[in-house]
Amino acid sequence: MAESEFMKLVENRRSCRRYDSSRPVPREVLTECVEAARLAPSACNKQPWRFVIVDDPELVARIRADGRRAGIPHPWWDDVPVFVVLCAELSLLAHRVAPAVTGIPYHLLDLGIAGEHFVLAAEERGLGTCWIGWFNARGVRRALMLPRRLRVLSLITVGYPAEQGDERSSRQDLDTILSWNGV
Repeated sequence: MAESEFMKLVENRRSCRRYDSSRPVPREVLTECVEAARLAPSACNKQPWRFVIVDDPELVARIRADGRRAGIPHPWWDDVPVFVVLCAELSLLAHRVAPAVTGIPYHLLDLGIAGEHFVLAAEERGLGTCWIGWFNARGVRRALMLPRRLRVLSLITVGYPAEQGDERSSRQDLDTILSWNGV
């Protein structure tokens, strides 16, 4: 069976930690990636995602400085040309009441799906990305003067890769993660 273009895209995507800071990322390309994310499904179709693209060099520097959290230094941030700040605008019913009943934080699922649409669209356009979960959300909020109604959940770094690595982080075997009709 021939491998699909989608599977090739998924297999090629890596977390990029070396960017060519001399190559600016065109805003129209970033907009196309956000458009892919905008089309993601969400709980009750609430679409809680908000993408704040930070490409202004002064603000990028502020994110580098104020967005770092102690413990993991992220020295490669110094070459990141663009930060995407992934935020959630939470609705009362779908994102506050429903999770209290079910125990499922729907907004996290929603933003995970939209964020993955974004990084796959970026990969398709030759961009490297890296999801960042270890960062100082308060520092990012202050640096960008974001309103309280937005909850900063993740950062995605974006840029043209400085070099293509051939190695993929190891993955568990399919037999380890897949079961049919129960465990």
